Amino acid sequence: MKKLFSFIAIAIISVSMSTASAQLIEGKRGSEDFKIGVAGYSYRSFDIDQTLTFLQSMGVKYLSIKDFWLPLNSTKEQMEAFKAKCAKYDVNPYILGPIYMKSEAEVDRAFAYAERYGSKMFIGVPNYELIEYVIEKVQKTGIKVAIHTHGPDGAPFPNIQKVVEMVKDPSLGVGCCMDLGHSVRMGEDIVKDIKKYKEWIYDIHIKDESEASKKGQTWEMGRGVMDFRPIMKVLRQIKYDGVVSLEFEKNGKNPHPGVAESIGYLRGVADATK
Repeated sequence: MKKLFSFIAIAIISVSMSTASAQLIEGKRGSEDFKIGVAGYSYRSFDIDQTLTFLQSMGVKYLSIKDFWLPLNSTKEQMEAFKAKCAKYDVNPYILGPIYMKSEAEVDRAFAYAERYGSKMFIGVPNYELIEYVIEKVQKTGIKVAIHTHGPDGAPFPNIQKVVEMVKDPSLGVGCCMDLGHSVRMGEDIVKDIKKYKEWIYDIHIKDESEASKKGQTWEMGRGVMDFRPIMKVLRQIKYDGVVSLEFEKNGKNPHPGVAESIGYLRGVADATK
């Protein structure tokens, strides 16, 4: 009888070890195919130190920088100190903006800001009449501009189609920071647009929405109306190598629980759709 129990125990241990081995992840996770970041506006009520602490707690390594942390008149020395602070948290402050430009003087200021920062691109929102001037500045400086889309709320450039209409030529260095939540609020087919306009997409802001209409509001990813599986698949298909940054506009005074939930969901979808 003792031998029988010993045999059973050995069998159970063997099966357990086999099962555990089968559950181990081999190779990299699907989420490692993407540079997952956070758009700075998500933490608009927090200073940069607290924001970096939040990002470090989630293992997020990319952050777009708003001018409430790094003012447009910042010196090069201040910018270098800012970048050094981010590096201590293993966070790459990879892009500036969005920066709104309503005059040629403001366009000049935005490009000078990006040049001092050492950036090859920034997120910008120029007035329509400034597009030609922005293109000229891109040609002179070599600094690209990713125009942020804002959906059906009346701001310039509601969608990527408007960027294409105004700029016309994708080789001019003026492309799009495509906000996928606003695309849904415009009633658009995101997957179709990503395929069609892939050469125009420089940066991506991602979030869920409460409904697919102008009334839609930012929601925790996975709780809203958006299906992110085909989105992650098409980004792989077009070999998108930019950053996918969560922009969480909900709960401005306490966004971190929703940001953390959304980042976890985004990674899960990316893992599951590899």
